[in-house]
Amino acid sequence: MSTTASARVRVKICGITRLEDALAAIEAGADALGFVFYAASPRVVSPAQAAAILAQLPPFVTSVGLFVDASEAELRDTLAQVPLDLLQFHGNESNADCARFGRPWIKALRVQPGQDLAAVMAEHPDARGILLDAWHPELPGGTGLQFDWNLVPADSRRPLILAGGLTPDNVAEAIRQTRPYAVDVSGGVEYAKGVKDAAKIHAFMAGVRSA
Repeated sequence: MSTTASARVRVKICGITRLEDALAAIEAGADALGFVFYAASPRVVSPAQAAAILAQLPPFVTSVGLFVDASEAELRDTLAQVPLDLLQFHGNESNADCARFGRPWIKALRVQPGQDLAAVMAEHPDARGILLDAWHPELPGGTGLQFDWNLVPADSRRPLILAGGLTPDNVAEAIRQTRPYAVDVSGGVEYAKGVKDAAKIHAFMAGVRSA
């Protein structure tokens, strides 16, 4: 789903590990916060950590839980502890795998040259949106890599979330070129893995608004 000249691009700040970072993102105007429940990630949080942060947030901020090929038991245990608004599946999950939890969800796809992206997107008809990220042979996300924005479908009727290597310096151009529904940033607003930089968050949000 492309934006129009007057539409507001939504922003998700992902990889939140600290309350102060969550509050800084909200103060800067972020719409959503992402919490990573994937043990191999440097930004992983436990259900208890995430629940403690969410308990202190103001209303009207969407909480998103990121999972990578998690078992059903693991995911249900997390949902029992953390009041997540939206699930984000970043592995090889099928539409049925994602839909079984009765929660709104989005599916992340790693974009590669020559890929029939429309066909892959069609495999997840129940997703509320599709997140497009950079492909890496070993990492499912959070790579800081940027993919070729020319591969983003221009006529998608699905809400598209652009991720992968976004920074305060390039987000305005990314939005102008791809017209996404939303953008998703993690490493581009950090000064250390899992530790956000409030100044970079504000600069990122300024870049979004300028586009």
